[in-house]
Amino acid sequence: MKKLNVILSSLIILFSLTAYSQSNDKLVSSKTHIKFFSHTPAEDIEANNYTSVSTLNKETGEVVFSVPMQGFDFKKALMQKHYNSDKYLDTKTFPKAKLKATITNFSEFDLSKDGSYEAVVEGELTIHGVTKAIKEKGTLTIKDNMVSAQSTFNVTLADYGVEFVKGKPSSNIAKTVEVTVLAEY
Repeated sequence: MKKLNVILSSLIILFSLTAYSQSNDKLVSSKTHIKFFSHTPAEDIEANNYTSVSTLNKETGEVVFSVPMQGFDFKKALMQKHYNSDKYLDTKTFPKAKLKATITNFSEFDLSKDGSYEAVVEGELTIHGVTKAIKEKGTLTIKDNMVSAQSTFNVTLADYGVEFVKGKPSSNIAKTVEVTVLAEY
C-alpha cells in the first residue's frame, strides 16, 4: 500500500510539474529536499523528504512549497510509524505542510547573472492544520542559468499543535526541530 501511495504521489507531482512548466513567470523545483533533525540526549532523529514540490515566481518572488507529510523517510521504521500516527503528526488527517511566502528583497536579485544572494522570506507556514506567520533567511544561488534555494531554520512543534507532555516521546523528541530546505529550480 505504501509503495502504491508513493507511486501515485510521484505521478501527481510529475503531472503537476508538467503543468507548471508551461508558465514563463514561474520556476518549478523538480529537485526539492526537506530534512528535519531533532536532537535530544536520548537520541537523534532525522527524516528526509524528496517528494516535495516548489515554485518560484520570477516576477514577484513568491515561493510556494507543498510537502507531503507521509513522504518523510526515517532510518527506523518505528520512528516513521510514530511520526505518522494520530498521536504525533497525524498525517492522514493533515497530509500536507505548506509554505506560501514572498522573498521580500527579491527586487535586488538578478536571475540572469551567476551569484549568491541572501534572501529574506516572509509568509505563512502551515503544519498539522495550524498556520503561523514566519520570517526566515535563506540563500538563492544562480549558476549557469540554474536557480537553487537553501534555508535552515527552527520549528517549535508546540506552535503547530504537536506536543509531547509525558512518556518516552517527550524525552526522545526535541521541542524544537531544525528544518533544512534545498530546492533546485
